[in-house]
Amino acid sequence: MAQSSTETDWVSRFADEVIAESERRAPGKPVVVASGLSPSGPIHMGNLREVMTPHLVADEIRRRGHEVRHVISWDDYDRYRKVPQGIPGVDDTWADHIGKPLTSVPAPAGSPHANWAEHFKAAMVESLAELGVEFDGISQTRMYTSGAYREQILHAMKHRHDIDAILDRYRTKDKTTGQPKAKAQKQQQKPVDEAELAAAEGSGAAGEDDGSGGSAGYFPYKPYCGRCERDLTTVTSYDDETTELTYTCVCGHSETVHLREFDRGKLVWKVDWPMRWAYEGVIFEPSGVDHSSPGSSFVVGGQIVREIFDGVQPIGPMYAFVGISGMAKMSSSKGGVPTPADALKIMEAPLLRWLYARRKPNQSFKVAFDQEIQRLYDEWDKLEAKVADGTALPADAAAHSRAVRTAAGELPRTPRPLPYRTLASVVDITAGHDEQTLRILSELDPADPLASLDEVRPRLDRAENWITTQVPADARTIVREEPDTELLRSLDDEGRESLRLLLEGLDTHWSLDGLTTLVYGVPKVMAGLDPEAKPTPELKTAQRAFFALLYRLLVSRETGPRLPTLLLAVGADRVRKLLAA
Repeated sequence: MAQSSTETDWVSRFADEVIAESERRAPGKPVVVASGLSPSGPIHMGNLREVMTPHLVADEIRRRGHEVRHVISWDDYDRYRKVPQGIPGVDDTWADHIGKPLTSVPAPAGSPHANWAEHFKAAMVESLAELGVEFDGISQTRMYTSGAYREQILHAMKHRHDIDAILDRYRTKDKTTGQPKAKAQKQQQKPVDEAELAAAEGSGAAGEDDGSGGSAGYFPYKPYCGRCERDLTTVTSYDDETTELTYTCVCGHSETVHLREFDRGKLVWKVDWPMRWAYEGVIFEPSGVDHSSPGSSFVVGGQIVREIFDGVQPIGPMYAFVGISGMAKMSSSKGGVPTPADALKIMEAPLLRWLYARRKPNQSFKVAFDQEIQRLYDEWDKLEAKVADGTALPADAAAHSRAVRTAAGELPRTPRPLPYRTLASVVDITAGHDEQTLRILSELDPADPLASLDEVRPRLDRAENWITTQVPADARTIVREEPDTELLRSLDDEGRESLRLLLEGLDTHWSLDGLTTLVYGVPKVMAGLDPEAKPTPELKTAQRAFFALLYRLLVSRETGPRLPTLLLAVGADRVRKLLAA
């Protein structure tokens, strides 16, 4: 029985709804939620939302003591549509395989995997394990080629005219001529209003393959050719009684088979998806905005599952796109699209889970691969502190709980989570040298020095990966080897005095907090103010000028890592050498 949760987060609300719906439809049976992923190329961060949305709901249902099954359908029997750009080990010859099932396309050169689909599935499976996602993976190649869907295929072919009529309510073009339908025709059929029709055209949803037939009529089934293995086939005849089907292919091959014994083909997408809803008994499955437009697969599928397969459409919230800082909308067909594996190299699993848990599915967000990741980690650390002292808002606390643990237990975490920006600055300066890194980090808090780098892992490793893979070489911090004597000689008395005050205070302020007080306090003392005085606009200007001077003397630039961290990293002796006027 669904509980009335005191939590106000979106996951709890969907869990309530899904449990109630499951008990209405299939009492006593496991709750089924579903995701679908096509391993047509790198499975990117937007695709991850297809998994995380039902995962979070499924995990909440498990926490409440219900049995739940999260199905991930690997759409590996889909056709290979295009050669993605920027894939190592892939060249133009892979275009020869366009039209074949993804599992019949060779893996990129050098891959240990059996085929194209397995190559791209493997990375996602590994990432999902790290993210704590429990799922039941189903290969659609295996389902179709084993004959698991044979009865559903025969049923769809028998009711092809009914399917065609449903699809025709949403078609904005004539299925045989490809020309726009007459307005009178639209009015007669009354499929959707004019605005919805325009939206369907604009979204690309109307262009999804629905199996529109030629002179022989409509068929919702597409065979893969027995000679070239491609789906460039046309069904020319079908007999409902004998299930005898004849097709031709653009390669010149023609074949007659008995569909009750034939397993080398699949239902077209707009029929395949609702068929699976009924077959698996799916209660909850989200879909992207491109599948939720008028005339698209989710909308049409709701009628097909009910009218053809005697099933019920899942609760299906639309989810918004996920972007990357500094990048446009993601597409697997373009090179350089970050994947969950890429994200997990620079951020810990709980943080990545949190990004998907804290936003409602219909809210878009971006995953930070640039400097924004430092602010994101600061926000996460503040939330952790609020959760620890009990001041976090209920929805924020719920999102945090979903990020750090699943129904199966806690996810691995960094024992001593020092600020990400501090770790990034240190490994930037030390170039990842462990001894130097430990020396600097142990000096951050002399009262509780770090004893081992293991205390700050895996966060330290993620910060180092971010520095080495995402920060351009010309933006890396390189500490000067020798003093900038020309700049030092050019300083006026005020500049020399500010450096003297800084050097004088190093010994007594040698900790992160102490150096923070020191670098902000020097301009205050120079202005005749108390080191604890609140900053004024004039004082802030003086502080910025002082900071810029220190950066120029230390790293030959006017900006860089936070100065207290930089000073610790450089070390007191070397700071004295570079700043002594």
